[in-house]
Amino acid sequence: MHTKMPVHKIILFLSPIGILLSIFLSVRSGSTYISTGQIVEAVVLFDPENITHAVIMTSRIPRAVGSMVIGALLAMSGAIMQGMTRNYLASPSIMGVSDGAAFVITLSLIFLPSMTSLEKMILSLVGSSLGVGIVLGLASLVRNGLSPVRLAIIGTIIGTFFSSLSAALASYFQISQTMSFWYNARLHQINPDLLVFSIPFAAVGVLLALALSNSITILSFGDEVSISLGQRRGLVKILAMLAVVMMTGISVALVGKIGFVGLMIPHISRFLVGIDYKWVIPCSGIIGGIFLTLCDVISIYVNYPFETPIGVVTSIIGVPFFLYLIKTRGGANYR
Repeated sequence: MHTKMPVHKIILFLSPIGILLSIFLSVRSGSTYISTGQIVEAVVLFDPENITHAVIMTSRIPRAVGSMVIGALLAMSGAIMQGMTRNYLASPSIMGVSDGAAFVITLSLIFLPSMTSLEKMILSLVGSSLGVGIVLGLASLVRNGLSPVRLAIIGTIIGTFFSSLSAALASYFQISQTMSFWYNARLHQINPDLLVFSIPFAAVGVLLALALSNSITILSFGDEVSISLGQRRGLVKILAMLAVVMMTGISVALVGKIGFVGLMIPHISRFLVGIDYKWVIPCSGIIGGIFLTLCDVISIYVNYPFETPIGVVTSIIGVPFFLYLIKTRGGANYR
């Protein structure tokens, strides 16, 4: 008798193939044709004086790996936020996390123009904490403020406020060109050194997220279940938000704001693997990384030979998805 393999095992089993194929497709894509042989040669026998090798190793591979990492981080952040708040509209881009990080980076570019990579990363994490703290704080003061639609409205308002304030400051201090990178994320401008530097921080956030996965599942069933099982809800929520802040802050520090990945992918993962966050969180990371990498490939060719900002591609897919959620789920809570 044959037993059907669970979907989460299929996703995890096939993930290396999907990740490698997505990265390979990304490295092959661009205005300059690069063959498979050249890619292999650059990786195995790198020649720094070979222009094609230099393009592959300093631009295309960092871009592909960066899009994979950032997509995974944003999707896992969204999964944690949706499970923890029991709000199907929760995501880093809607709840002020990304805008808070970009706002603090704006301030740092004005007052600390010579900041190091570590300082940039830390300030981005501080901004993420600021954004989500203000949104959740205001939501807790408003009647039914934590309901899906109201929380999304509050998050959008705060995010727009941060974005507008950042734009005004950038214009006044004449750094608009620099700040356009963070508000119109362009993966081709990713800093390879900063990417390598951020990997350990990203790993800590991912490991924390995975360690909390069972606790997030309990939180997603509601306060009564959580209390009856003796869960230390306050501690779990603090650690969960720490994971979200780390993963989102790193993403913003690397390439700026990218919307809707953290909103869509957790829904797709739950549809495929069920409601156990032990599988939802890692599967969200896998699907999110592959999704953003493929979106980046689309951004290269949609207006070829000119590149379209990655946020435009994710928004074209994400906005209808967002409206679909509101129409089908209304103002109901997560479960």
